[in-house]
Amino acid sequence: MTVLTTRVSGAQAPAGRPGGKPKRHYATHLVLLVLAVMWLLPLAWSLYTALRPIESTNEHGYFSIAGPYNFDNFVTAWNQGGFTQYFWNSFLITVPAVLLTLFFASLMAFAVSRVSWKFNVTLLILFTAGNLLPPQVLAAPLFQMFKQLNVPYWFSDSGTLLNTYISVIVVDTAFQIGFCTFVLSNYMKALSQDLTEAALVDGAGIWTQYWSIIMPLCRPAFAALGTLEVIFIYNDFFWPLLFIQSGDRLPVTTAINNLQGVFLSNYNLLAAGATITVIPTLVIYLVLQRQFVAGLTLGSSKG
Repeated sequence: MTVLTTRVSGAQAPAGRPGGKPKRHYATHLVLLVLAVMWLLPLAWSLYTALRPIESTNEHGYFSIAGPYNFDNFVTAWNQGGFTQYFWNSFLITVPAVLLTLFFASLMAFAVSRVSWKFNVTLLILFTAGNLLPPQVLAAPLFQMFKQLNVPYWFSDSGTLLNTYISVIVVDTAFQIGFCTFVLSNYMKALSQDLTEAALVDGAGIWTQYWSIIMPLCRPAFAALGTLEVIFIYNDFFWPLLFIQSGDRLPVTTAINNLQGVFLSNYNLLAAGATITVIPTLVIYLVLQRQFVAGLTLGSSKG
């Protein structure tokens, strides 16, 4: 009995270090700590600067802790920058673009990963290769195309697709589909083929397999991609500034321009405006944090 107990206890001991003690990754933790500090330092510095009045900064300097702290810069930035309208504009651009991107990417990912046909690999390569093209290369052709495309004036007051949310939504969707297709196709390939084969035997068509079987299983991937796409599209500055000329239709990333002075700039006010623009992405990440991490790590221990 003593020998059996010894053998069993010896078999249960971890193989990491002698005596069963787990290996401590001090170097890994140190690197992660340094990277976290480097990542959070600009945000913390912006928040600290935004909480200080400009008079205190001018008197004591930016590298000081003296002076009162309040939220006056945030109130001034919100009112002067017109953030209410700009946040609404960002909402009108980001939500449709993210939903369309995930929908079209899921259709393409299903076609190249769950349906057997000879162009699977070719199309996946084309969609993936599209991510290697710098978006700025197509700025001039897209601008001219939208400028020459006439639409009714009830649809656009410019008579073209310029100065409309549609132009920004279309371009953001087109440039993000490739990345989402690549991620979702790999995710769908990890799902068991028995699921769709059993559904096919029961008489389920392609749409039923896609919508009722595969889509519900991809919720963690959609949560992770949705979080990333909201951040990517919400933070986009280039395309809205190129296609939209009316100031009251620009997204929130351009609202900070309204806080610039003619001759001098209040950097405390600019820091407050920049901090305000970060809040929605932080809230979305905190709400979807569990699904985001699960979507990124699911399948990491397979094979």
